[in-house]
Amino acid sequence: MNTPIEKELFELIGDNHQMTSAETPLRPDAFIKSDKQKMDAIEKHFHCIMEEMGLDMTDDSLKGTPHRVAKMFIQEIFSGLNPANKPKLSVFDNSYHYDKMLVEADISFNSTCEHHFLPIIGKAHIGYVSSGKVIGLSKLNRIVDYYSRRPQVQERLIMQIFNELKTVLETEDVIVVMEAKHLCVSSRGIQDESSYTSTIQYGGIFKEKENRNDFFNLLNKEK
Repeated sequence: MNTPIEKELFELIGDNHQMTSAETPLRPDAFIKSDKQKMDAIEKHFHCIMEEMGLDMTDDSLKGTPHRVAKMFIQEIFSGLNPANKPKLSVFDNSYHYDKMLVEADISFNSTCEHHFLPIIGKAHIGYVSSGKVIGLSKLNRIVDYYSRRPQVQERLIMQIFNELKTVLETEDVIVVMEAKHLCVSSRGIQDESSYTSTIQYGGIFKEKENRNDFFNLLNKEK
C-alpha cells in the first residue's frame, strides 16, 4: 500500500505531465505472457474494479464489459506496446530526385495519457527532406499510429515518432508538430474544454528559422 506522501507525489507528477524517459517504460518480461493470457488476467481484474464501484455485474449490458476492455487494451489502444505490431517501414530510392520539403499534414491520432488512462486526441504534421530515401505516405500515418497506441505523454510521443523517422529516412532533416486535446485536462481536474497542447521536434535544416517557416506556411495552406 502506498503511503500518503507517495500518493501526493503521484498527483504532483500527473498534474505536471512528467515523464521519466524518452523510451516507453517496459519490464524485461513484458512479452513473456501471450496476448490471450494478458487478456484473461485483465478481464478478471477489471471485473473486480467494476464490482468495487458497486456495479451489478449480472446485468446483460455490463457483464461483457471486462472482456471487451481486456481485448481493447491488448489488441487495440495499447497494441503499440508490442514490437511485433510495428509496421513494416520499407523505403525507396528517391529516383525522381525531389530535393525539397515533403509535408504530410493533419494525421489523426488517438493515444492515452499514462497518468490517468484518459484519451489524447489530436493531429500530427510531418515534414522531411530526402537524403536519397523516401517512404510511402501511408507509412507516415502508420508510424504515428503505432507509437500513439501506448500509454503516453505527448512529449515522449513526439520524440519517438521523430527518432523513428530520422532512423528510417537516414536524415536529420525531419520536423514533427503535434496538437492534441487531453481528456485528463478537459474531463477531470481543471475541466478546461477549450485548451489544447502543442509540441514540436526538429533537426537538420529545420533548425533554421526560414525552413521552419516554410513548413508552417505549407501547413497553413493546407488549412
